Amino acid sequence: MTVPPSTAQDATTWMERTFDEHWPEVHRYIARRLSSDVADDLAAEVFLVAVRGGYDPSRGEIRPWLYGIATNLVAKHRRAEVRRWKALGRTAEPRAESHEETTLARVAAGALTGRLAGALAGLKRGDRDVVLLIALAGLTHAEVAEALGIPYGTVASRLNRARKQLRKTLGDLEDHDG
Repeated sequence: MTVPPSTAQDATTWMERTFDEHWPEVHRYIARRLSSDVADDLAAEVFLVAVRGGYDPSRGEIRPWLYGIATNLVAKHRRAEVRRWKALGRTAEPRAESHEETTLARVAAGALTGRLAGALAGLKRGDRDVVLLIALAGLTHAEVAEALGIPYGTVASRLNRARKQLRKTLGDLEDHDG
C-alpha cells in the first residue's frame, strides 16, 4: 500500500484504504494535541491535504507523511493550543491541606494535569511537537524525523532538550506533593 496506483479508480480505492487504516490514529493524535471537538475537522483536513498534495513514495512511508501534515495543521492552531495548555495550568486543583488529602491527590492522575500542561506550553514549538508525536502518536524517532522533515539527530536533541526543560519545570514531583 506504499505506492499509490496510477488509474483514477485504483487511486480512489487506495485512498479509501489509506483513510480507513490511518484515520483512527491521526484523529486520536489530533484530539490529544488539541481537543476532540477540533479533531474531526482537522483529521479530515489531513486527508484532504494528502489527496491534494499527492503522496510521493520516494519521500518515505505514508504514516509519517500523514503525521507531518497533521503536525503542520496543528501548528496553525498553535496559539489556541498554547492558550489551552496555559488555561489548564491555571485551573489546576490547589494542593490539598491534610496528609490524607495530599495522598489522595498524589494518586489521582488529574492532579498533575495542570502542571504538565503548563510545562508543555512552555516548550518551544519544535520540541513540543517531538514530545507529543512520540508520547501521543507513538511514533519512533525515525518516523518523527520523517513526519517533521528534520534529521534523526535533531529529533534526539529536541527530545533531550524537552526532557530537561520538563524536568526543570516540573521538578521532583515528590517535593511538591508532600
